[in-house]
Amino acid sequence: MDLTRRQLYAYVALGVVVLALGVRYIVLPRAGAEPDGSRLALAPLAASPSAAPSVAPDVTVYVCGAVRSPGVVRLPAGARVCDAIELAGGATSAAELAAVNLAAKVIDGQQIVVPERGAAPAAAVGDTSSPAAGGLVNINTASVAELEELDGVGPATAQAIVDYRTEQGPFGAIEDIMNVPGIGDAKFAAMKDSITV
Repeated sequence: MDLTRRQLYAYVALGVVVLALGVRYIVLPRAGAEPDGSRLALAPLAASPSAAPSVAPDVTVYVCGAVRSPGVVRLPAGARVCDAIELAGGATSAAELAAVNLAAKVIDGQQIVVPERGAAPAAAVGDTSSPAAGGLVNINTASVAELEELDGVGPATAQAIVDYRTEQGPFGAIEDIMNVPGIGDAKFAAMKDSITV
């Protein structure tokens, strides 16, 4: 009986040792491998948003007039007129920058004219900021003086239009001008045939 009991204890002890070794060499390596595998699986997911960022397309504008290097320049979306002028070499010493809304956002395909000091060049700005054939005033690029030429638009309304497009960005359609405070159906009806975007 004593010998059988000793054998039983030995078998139990051996079983415990085998079980401990099995846990040590079989279960623990697998548990340790799971975090490594999950890290490898997560790496591409973390990299995927930065791999394909959402980037707005660039805009291309033509800068001319009193700038050092007139020509076509490319800017990131949301850039301002002052950025376009800087890319065109900056304004010359003869430029009348007060006649240009430097804070306005540029629009793809826009022509930015920097006039020289004096009334005659300022009038030429109006000719280049609107289509020559139709004689329409582009409400996205026209100066305060040009906007005042529209029916029903006085100095305060013209300034409100410029302020609105500076803060909100360019008008997408001529009807959007009715979002400007002070411009209702009647004023829009008076100017709609004379404006464009």
